[in-house]
Amino acid sequence: MRLFFSYLRQRRKGLLALALFCAVFTVSFILYHLPISAVLYPTLFCILLGAAFVIWDFSRAKRKHEKLSEIQKMTAAIIGVLPDPRGADDEDYQAIIRALKREVNESNAASSARYQDLVEYYTVWVHQIKTPITSMRLSLEKEDTALSRKLSSDLFQIEQYVEMVLAYLRLDADSSDYVFKEVSLDEIIEQSISRFAGEFIARNIRLNYTPSGKTVVTDEKWLSFVIEQILSNALKYTREGEIKLFLREPETLCIEDTGIGIDPADLPRVFEKGYTGFNGRYDKRASGIGLYLCRQICNNLGIKIRISSKLGEGTSVSLDLTQYKLKNE
Repeated sequence: MRLFFSYLRQRRKGLLALALFCAVFTVSFILYHLPISAVLYPTLFCILLGAAFVIWDFSRAKRKHEKLSEIQKMTAAIIGVLPDPRGADDEDYQAIIRALKREVNESNAASSARYQDLVEYYTVWVHQIKTPITSMRLSLEKEDTALSRKLSSDLFQIEQYVEMVLAYLRLDADSSDYVFKEVSLDEIIEQSISRFAGEFIARNIRLNYTPSGKTVVTDEKWLSFVIEQILSNALKYTREGEIKLFLREPETLCIEDTGIGIDPADLPRVFEKGYTGFNGRYDKRASGIGLYLCRQICNNLGIKIRISSKLGEGTSVSLDLTQYKLKNE
């Protein structure tokens, strides 16, 4: 009904002209003192013809509106044939739309090329920067002093940031970057823990890990990245106490720490890109990217990630892996 009233408003000039012609026609008959029937019948006939024309024209307008509504749901790249133009105005508007479509497609192609160049450059950069990092690590392993341990810890953080850069760039890559297969959850966790062994020792943080004996269908590399990011945050904000890893039934991996916790006001926004909150002011080096990457990767893996925390008491991160059982079956 709203479409019909909109149509009437759009055609109001034509309808008013039709009503005016009918009025002139009627007045002319009356002035010639013709019988009333001679006036009414032609007038009613004109009204019926006008109504028939309005119904036919409205049906065309409705079909055009429905097609345009479908086109509105499309992106510029897939917009195909537009409705047949019904006048010079329609032709002009369609010419404008086609010109804008070409401009959008050209802009998207240029943007995609620039993005691909950026990914390729930083991918090469990451692999190049790993060479001096490896060399520095080998040099530091030859001595065991307070300074060498401190430098090793700083170098490990550099490695974490380099891996974060690569993960961020590949986040929007094609799904082919994900390789799902059945792997041991304990092996993934143990490999991640081993990378942080020096950090646990240097910070005097206890590790409480209970092997689960579970296997999951996942991408080992990306799940390892998520676990390592969570462990990195736990170590960063835990000054004393322990970090606990265990599997809660049915299949939820929990990583808990006894760190400074998260302000309740910050909890709803911890997964936002670039958001650091109170803890970001506590640690000036926080980027607000780690948890954002974790959530995006978990979405791609089909994992539900949740965080609960109490300020001053610690934080708990849970990774719901139950859907893997369904995929495996």
